[in-house]
Amino acid sequence: MNDHTHDTAPTRFVEAGGIRFAYRRFGNPAAGRTPIVFFQHFIGNLDDHDPAISDGFATDREVILFNNTGVASTSGVVPDTIEQMAADAGTFIDALGLTTVDLVGHSMGGLVAQQVAIQRPDLVRRLVLVGTGPRGGVGIGEMPAETAALFSVKLPRQEDMWLPVLFAPTETSQKLGREYVERIVARKERDASPFGEQVYTGQGAAIHTYGTTKDPAYAILQSIKVPVLVVNGNDDIVIPTINSYILQQFLPDAELIIYPDANHGAHFQYPDRFVTHTKLFLDR
Repeated sequence: MNDHTHDTAPTRFVEAGGIRFAYRRFGNPAAGRTPIVFFQHFIGNLDDHDPAISDGFATDREVILFNNTGVASTSGVVPDTIEQMAADAGTFIDALGLTTVDLVGHSMGGLVAQQVAIQRPDLVRRLVLVGTGPRGGVGIGEMPAETAALFSVKLPRQEDMWLPVLFAPTETSQKLGREYVERIVARKERDASPFGEQVYTGQGAAIHTYGTTKDPAYAILQSIKVPVLVVNGNDDIVIPTINSYILQQFLPDAELIIYPDANHGAHFQYPDRFVTHTKLFLDR
């Protein structure tokens, strides 16, 4: 086991497919479990992952966090399709020399992770989808204006923007949200590269196309043969919770967990519970 944690793992780089990918890799490879790769949400970077979750998994497996093409400290231009994001993610994983991985995808990252499982069935062993939905799902890519506006608010501490986006408006959920924000700002070495307009534009276009391209009877989900764990809060305002039920119903091998009093970042609200439930799923 290496000595690094979420807050101390150095940012490293690997070149592949003309892209210089930024990533952090830490945990316990000696345990013999499949490495777990995290796929990030809309306009998220390396520093928006939750240390409580990363370190929870790192006790008995390797954890890999990365910025996909064009995001923060990774070079290139953000693709405007989920399919190309998935292809680039596969290129990154190949560059690390990994042949089998488990994927955890949140929100947009869940769309990309599904697509990796479709495009690279040889690579993915198990899939965890959090706060996300299927291609052509309900309301995906058609976010209400009042919700979309939450992503462009400017604040003294910008990380506080995640409180209304990821957490329910209740006192309990907002308290747990503030604890999440304190965790993600604790790391001293930051992913310093700022986001440009092309991140918003490229990712927004990719989500819109993926969400508004309808898939009758969600037939494409039949292509995902691996076991899937679907997780969400009971009232997701970004990708409506009904999409989690759709995933569970139409994927060939899926189970569903809905956390109470929770929004788009349910796993950040209940990190210990999420790690426990997910390890049970991955280790079966």
